Amino acid sequence: MDTDKENKISITVIRRLPKYYRHLGELLRRGINRTSSQELSRLTGFTASQIRQDLNNFGGFGQQGYGYNVEELHSQLGKILGLDKIYNTVITGAGNLGQAIANYRGFAEAGFKLLSLFDKNPKVIGLKIGDIEIRDVDELEDFVRGNNVEIGIITTPREHAQDVADAYIKGGVKGIWNFAPADLKVDDNIIIENVHLNESLFTLSYFLTNKGDYVKS
Repeated sequence: MDTDKENKISITVIRRLPKYYRHLGELLRRGINRTSSQELSRLTGFTASQIRQDLNNFGGFGQQGYGYNVEELHSQLGKILGLDKIYNTVITGAGNLGQAIANYRGFAEAGFKLLSLFDKNPKVIGLKIGDIEIRDVDELEDFVRGNNVEIGIITTPREHAQDVADAYIKGGVKGIWNFAPADLKVDDNIIIENVHLNESLFTLSYFLTNKGDYVKS
């Protein structure tokens, strides 16, 4: 893909791609081989015109009078999302949230290979989640560096999140998935995706309190 073109794609478009990918996967599992922008609109809630515009950012996938080949479009979106690769991944914070993420099979199926969990609590160090060992957080930087870890997940309390991010970056990670309620300071070359659960819940609270006072996009 042309880098200049890729840089011009709106972040809102990029954030819609996983939803398209998920629904296409569901169509595949149901044995459906062909779909249309109208059908995808019904499934996703986005307009057919918006879907066509989004997909046109990455090339022409559909055919006039035919629509989209579900398997081909699903495969192409997977490549655009980088899901045709394997990413070595670790989690720091082996509490309830960290363990829940470790136990979710969907990540491994999508190519996110969890190598280890890390924690500072001596009561959990050495235990295993499935076949994944929980290690001492003091080993984190060296482990990341020695195992070509590309993605570091943070599920620690806020006060420890920046130290974990620093260790990840020193070890060579390229991306951080942050669940800690903290705004991390990282270099511009590090990709960070924040998942602040309380902020999402507060947004839901707003919608419940102010029904009809917002525009769905």
